[in-house]
Amino acid sequence: MPELRARALDTGAPPPFASSLRDGATVAVIAEIKRRSPSKGAINEGIRAGDRAALYADAGARALSILTEPLEFGGTTEDLLEVRARVGLPLLKKDFHVDEAQVWEARALGASAILFIARALAPHRLDALVETALMAGLEPLVEIRSEAELARAVATPATVIGVNARDLETLIIEPWVTERLLPAIPGDRVRVAESGMSSAEDVRRAAALGAHAVLVGSSLSAADDPSAALRALAAVSRGAHGG
Repeated sequence: MPELRARALDTGAPPPFASSLRDGATVAVIAEIKRRSPSKGAINEGIRAGDRAALYADAGARALSILTEPLEFGGTTEDLLEVRARVGLPLLKKDFHVDEAQVWEARALGASAILFIARALAPHRLDALVETALMAGLEPLVEIRSEAELARAVATPATVIGVNARDLETLIIEPWVTERLLPAIPGDRVRVAESGMSSAEDVRRAAALGAHAVLVGSSLSAADDPSAALRALAAVSRGAHGG
């Protein structure tokens, strides 16, 4: 890992993630490149990461989520490298991250941010990984689905907290989880609504709950006109709710 860490620290500073989501009068869209998922199966197996990233950037995405998990989602680390070479937006590396080597790899690949799923990590591991990410120059996004997980996330210095409406065990979308937890995230954190975001009305509901950003994957990857679909989502005003 020392060699990987050295390579990561030699990589130029990535564009900021949290501030790109917080700034602006509209809800920020984190557009995700998704070939398939456990809940939907194949979505768009032939999607080319670099081309789709450029399209999303032109259509108003504030950041991009790059799935690097190969088995369930069809992603690769090469996707992240390809996207980093094509666009200047901040990139979230999305995977099942459980150890420090993955954190340093994310930084070496050019990510701005990294996903940690609170449910998948013991409290001491979440704390350690968040600290490692910050040391590496990455911004952690801690994903939660319960009040206990929210308390754990807030106890870390992670700036960005996401509420995933999808139960990762049943794969069912549960919007009431977002309705309950998103407004409870402290105002000094960036609030992200994840899963179930497919229309401007969905984004408006998230904005009313205080979302600074929404993460959108399946609906954009499957859209006949992804540019138009993204432009509609990215036009939703945060109003007075975004904090």
